[in-house]
Amino acid sequence: MSSLLVFPGQGAQQPGMLHRLPCEAVVEASDVLGEDALLLDSVEALKSTRAVQLCLLIAGVAASRQLSMAPDYVAGLSIGAYPAAVVAGALSFSDALHLVSLRGELMQQAYPQGYGMTAIIGLDLSTVESLLAQVHSADTPVYLANINADNQVVIAGSDAAMKSVAELAKGRGAGLTKRLAVSVPSHCPLLDAPAKTLAGAFANVQLKIPTVGYLSGSRARPVTNIEALRDDLAFNMCRVVDWRGTVQSAYERGVRLQIELPPGAVLTGLARRVFEQGTVIAFDGARLDTLQALLREEGSRQL
Repeated sequence: MSSLLVFPGQGAQQPGMLHRLPCEAVVEASDVLGEDALLLDSVEALKSTRAVQLCLLIAGVAASRQLSMAPDYVAGLSIGAYPAAVVAGALSFSDALHLVSLRGELMQQAYPQGYGMTAIIGLDLSTVESLLAQVHSADTPVYLANINADNQVVIAGSDAAMKSVAELAKGRGAGLTKRLAVSVPSHCPLLDAPAKTLAGAFANVQLKIPTVGYLSGSRARPVTNIEALRDDLAFNMCRVVDWRGTVQSAYERGVRLQIELPPGAVLTGLARRVFEQGTVIAFDGARLDTLQALLREEGSRQL
């Protein structure tokens, strides 16, 4: 049996999220960035894509250090891939901070307003894809962005296009359509150009072979080759997230314990649909000693 740490993506952020975590990682982030990281998690600051992504990186790394035990696998949804790579030993925290700062700025500058992401719950993938085909055009761009579960997908594009798809989805029986707290159209071709710029920055960053299994959220399988990892991190902003496939891949590899790092518990809810056996739990709301005991127990089953 194996363990998996998962790291959430944009939309999971919460005001004050860094203030609830140990100060060590926050102080380290402040030193690297040359600014007070604790100012990044205010309501006003979190209107910035850069601030949101940095907060999610710092929170994931800080919480994983509290666990003080290595998992067998890590996986991150979108920006969550960066703290996952840090915990996997493939990317230094310092380099991750610089890259995520640039990533957030590039995405924000590309689409400062009028674009975003919307979740559609209650329809299967093929139905949503048919609705996207009805609406998508050069003037109303809209794309599939995330496959979160069998009946939950996320679309990305212009506000007008997403609104049209959402209305069609409701007419086809969708249980819920929800505009997410994401101000950029992630995981679609609209971010091809920013991704290429970020890939240029990655050329100067040293990566290492992961010391624990790194599961790609877009490929839904382990990535061990350094150049493949570089490509995965740089371009995940413009590639569809297959989170359903990623969790299924982990389960098929024997993972029976999933712990979701802060903030929130959205990925915990999604994993319960896949984990027929085992334990799925969120760091937020759980006792630290309980989480550590679960990791020890899962590790002992491999001996």
